[in-house]
Amino acid sequence: MRKKNTESAIEKIIEDILKNYRSKAMSEEQCVSEIKNLYFQDLGYAKPDHHRALRRGFPEVIYGSGKKPGHILEIAQSILKYSDILLITRTEQSVYNYLKKYIENIKYNEDAGLIYTPLKIPENKLCPGVTVICAGTTDIPVAEEAAVTAYLMGNYVNKIYDVGVAGLHRLLNYRKDLQSSSVIVAVAGMEGALPSVVSSMVGCIVIGVPTSVGYGASLSGLSPLFTMLNSCSPGILVCNIDNGFGAGYCAGMINKKFE
Repeated sequence: MRKKNTESAIEKIIEDILKNYRSKAMSEEQCVSEIKNLYFQDLGYAKPDHHRALRRGFPEVIYGSGKKPGHILEIAQSILKYSDILLITRTEQSVYNYLKKYIENIKYNEDAGLIYTPLKIPENKLCPGVTVICAGTTDIPVAEEAAVTAYLMGNYVNKIYDVGVAGLHRLLNYRKDLQSSSVIVAVAGMEGALPSVVSSMVGCIVIGVPTSVGYGASLSGLSPLFTMLNSCSPGILVCNIDNGFGAGYCAGMINKKFE
């Protein structure tokens, strides 16, 4: 059995409130006020859900597309009051350049368009078991979104890129890595056959992610989506088109069961 991850930041805050109440460092009214603030913060245009880390084991994630940089900053600062983890998806370099003036120790993943706070956990302490693969190099942005999300949930992520079915020998070269995985995220555009092939080789759950990569008849991802939904290989779950975040989140939750 793997060692469980340490308590979340919000759990530590609750423990501190209780300790302060027992030691009479805080009054009952002050404690109630602090606990109320943990539910969510009303920013007017947004209401960050601080209890999500307690319910789900992972804090609220900011979907960056269409949001003003100033709004993203304020939401991010609100989340960081109660969590050491920040993840902003579907964003741009200009937003990162703006945020890093105010928030320390954030990184930008250019491929996926992600801003995030690296974990303080050493790599050798992360939970092994998650593998993210993709069919082609144009699928890497979605694969990276999945990989970073699963990593932020405390997992070591093995990445295998450009192993689509157009050259099956490339995929077969990594069969030992695939067969030793606890959960696999398989990202593919075009006809979307990769998850079916992978699922036929392994004994774990495969999460298929169709991408909008492909020529006209791929229908912006609908063709690979239908292929994955209609797979005759059992054990495949399918996420929405280009939804690397959703796939990485599911993979992270599944891998926790092996802790």
